[in-house]
Amino acid sequence: MIEVIVFVIVAAAALAGAVTMVTARNPVYSAMGLLLAMFSMAVFYVMNDAHFVAAVQVLIYAGAVMTLFLFVIMLIGVDRAVDTTEQIPFQRPIAIGLGGALVFLIVIAARAAWITGHGSGVCTIDCNGTIERVSEELFGAWLLPFEATVLLLTIAAVGTVALAQFVVEPRTVESVEDER
Repeated sequence: MIEVIVFVIVAAAALAGAVTMVTARNPVYSAMGLLLAMFSMAVFYVMNDAHFVAAVQVLIYAGAVMTLFLFVIMLIGVDRAVDTTEQIPFQRPIAIGLGGALVFLIVIAARAAWITGHGSGVCTIDCNGTIERVSEELFGAWLLPFEATVLLLTIAAVGTVALAQFVVEPRTVESVEDER
């Protein structure tokens, strides 16, 4: 029953984030909607016992990719000023309280659910899906493709920044009459 309640709440949050991402006029608000949708996906992964994938979702996509998106948005520039006055009374204390409650629930869930294996390297239980098992595969058999992907993403990020700094000079088009 608890899983259904959590699913309904997180599904509503995912839909709200997706609708905000598509309908927001301000690109920063759109990026925040995408961030909410990404965090909701991480909760869905946790509900399906894919804890490592959820951690990667939060660290890579919600962390690094969203930082890149916000960097590009700020590099391009937002044209109009936004009213920063708080519209909801007691908004900050409520947000701090809810954030603290969320961190508390994550810590409680993490202590009960995450399997990290044993220091000896030999698991007495099924260790598939643990961080140790995934890292052995990733940095063992798949090291070269992993490093190639890192290199490719780094080149793409540098190219994006270089293209953003490129200034196009206006061309003058000569008319046919000038040639005569």
